[in-house]
Amino acid sequence: MGKKNKKPGKGKEKTERKTAKAEEKRSRRDNKKLSPEDDIDAILLSIQKEEAKKKEVHVEDNVPAPSPRSNCSLNINPLKETELILYGGEFYNGNKTFVYGDLYRYDVEKQEWKLISSPNSPPPRSAHQAVAWKNYLYIFGGEFTSPNQERFHHYKDFWMLDLKTNQWEQLNLKGCPSPRSGHRMVLYKHKIIVFGGFYDTLREVRYYNDLYVFDLDQYKWQEIKPKLGSMWPSARSGFQFFVYQDEIFLYGGYSKEVSTDKNLSEKGNVHSDLWSLDPRTWEWNKVKKTGMPPGPRAGFSMCIHKKRALLFGGVVDMEMGGDVIMSLFLNELYGFQLDNHRWYPLELRKEKSTKEKLKKSSEQKANCSDPHDKINPTEEEELDANYKDENTEYYEEADETESNIDDLSQHMPTSVTVDDSGLAAKSDGKPIKSKTKSDMQKSVLPEIVKPCGRINSCMVVGKDTLYIYGGMMEINDREITLDDMYSLNLSKLDEWKCIIPASESEWVEASEGEDEDEDDDEDDSEDECNNDSNRDETDDDDDADNDDDDTEAMRAGAGSLQMGDAVAIIKGKGKNLRRKEKRARIEQIRANLGLSDSQRTPMPGESLKDFYRRTNMYWQMAAHEHTQHTGKELRKDGFDLAEARYRELKPILDELAVLEAEQKAEEAEGPETSSRKRGKKKSKNLSIK
Repeated sequence: MGKKNKKPGKGKEKTERKTAKAEEKRSRRDNKKLSPEDDIDAILLSIQKEEAKKKEVHVEDNVPAPSPRSNCSLNINPLKETELILYGGEFYNGNKTFVYGDLYRYDVEKQEWKLISSPNSPPPRSAHQAVAWKNYLYIFGGEFTSPNQERFHHYKDFWMLDLKTNQWEQLNLKGCPSPRSGHRMVLYKHKIIVFGGFYDTLREVRYYNDLYVFDLDQYKWQEIKPKLGSMWPSARSGFQFFVYQDEIFLYGGYSKEVSTDKNLSEKGNVHSDLWSLDPRTWEWNKVKKTGMPPGPRAGFSMCIHKKRALLFGGVVDMEMGGDVIMSLFLNELYGFQLDNHRWYPLELRKEKSTKEKLKKSSEQKANCSDPHDKINPTEEEELDANYKDENTEYYEEADETESNIDDLSQHMPTSVTVDDSGLAAKSDGKPIKSKTKSDMQKSVLPEIVKPCGRINSCMVVGKDTLYIYGGMMEINDREITLDDMYSLNLSKLDEWKCIIPASESEWVEASEGEDEDEDDDEDDSEDECNNDSNRDETDDDDDADNDDDDTEAMRAGAGSLQMGDAVAIIKGKGKNLRRKEKRARIEQIRANLGLSDSQRTPMPGESLKDFYRRTNMYWQMAAHEHTQHTGKELRKDGFDLAEARYRELKPILDELAVLEAEQKAEEAEGPETSSRKRGKKKSKNLSIK
């Protein structure tokens, strides 16, 4: 029995009905007596009483790693560049929100955590900001959320932590910014500069674009107001703020505005504009984006390394049809050159040269193969020469379309010179007729380690090393809060290292007896009447069968999504998924591997030769960030990066093509109409912090 067509206008009626019920629920909530979980004042008073019992600083050495969290702060200790300072954050388990006020120190050399407990500590918070100066850590603002997310408290308190004594002190000074979270705060010389943020009044969310300065020498706040007719960024939160010499840059952000329709619904705006602030005159100027900037996204992280800013992660919401919204969590890394305002992708290079890999491969074969299979030095040189000759056609063809690449590269910034590297090439799409070369290809494809896509993570640089900690992502409509830590040597840019693997995140299913869920169940039951008569029984069976699959998918998403994991998820686990889950799985894999970027992803059926011909400009610009090469050497570097990406993704793309074909065939037989339930979730609020 085929699926019946949906009645015209039914979606609109359903939306209006649910909106009315939501308003009724909000009215009942506002009028009824506060429950213990709603009463933020009582909760904070209880916390304050517990803090008053502390009489001295207590330091616990070598404690377990902090619990999973996002929207926390992470700073490099200015007194010890190999120590990270972690404070606060929040965790949502599907039913309750937990906000933290704990202070940790992490020694990256010893890989040990210390937990600091001090009297007169700030109350728990998330989405605050922290900067370090001399031997102090300064914290301003943030928010506390009730466990059931019905109430918010925004802070405007200003705290100072002495990093030598671990003692906190609250700075009660006049003229400070109003309560807020999602703002950003940077250090410029001896001044702390605060901009933007939001304040949730329950009935509405206010966004700010005000600018405040705190003088660390005079201990005074000052609000900087725009001059008549001057340019000024719009109100927003969740943007990024970073300093280079006498320029302060502002990039991106998020805000909401009430639409003009009859329902007065809110519309989210993801900003992608770039601004520069002169802290000597307090004048803003809009900066034109050049190079290859990242696409619009919310919840990304940024930090400074020498003459460049680094951008990681973020989320993009995509409409999948049928009122289904898919959130794509990204793990791309971009660079922004601060002296010439140019964006570029940061692609990791390979560690060893082709010749070194060839030698390693031949040594491995010598130990485990027949003596007659050994390769002599002369043959090795011939193979290496053949490798270069076979790829010459790619470099020469690139000459035709890249005649101006040398001129372009002269204006690019230079970085650390690295060894040339590359995997063994294929000729005309077929493996080279060499046993040694074929074995080398198999042996030099290590597992790819990289952070999964996420939002609201912490990112800092210490001793030329980038650290990324925590954050949040989604797997199958579940919010996965992370506690993993990755590092990347920014001088080598060779590989991500997982310092702390992700633990399994707790998730509690919401009660089905609540008003919102009852409304959703009623609405969904109406939609189910239009589906096949056997749909309910089939879905129940699928849910039972796929519990283990969901757990494995969560682990794969919360850790590093390796090539083998992705193929297993697609090929082995994708067969029994429902259409909606299959679509979600495909999109999550696409996001984690950056498949939405056509410049970094081969098209269906595209050979390595065609892939490089189409994208050589991208790869040569990416390669130039690692080397001072120009001309043919630069084209070879670019080809090496393109080839590594092509080999890495080929098995994934082949399996995705099969799975997508199956999905399209199934959807053609009976498309789903039930829309994604997002009413209980806080993900959109999370992305603006």
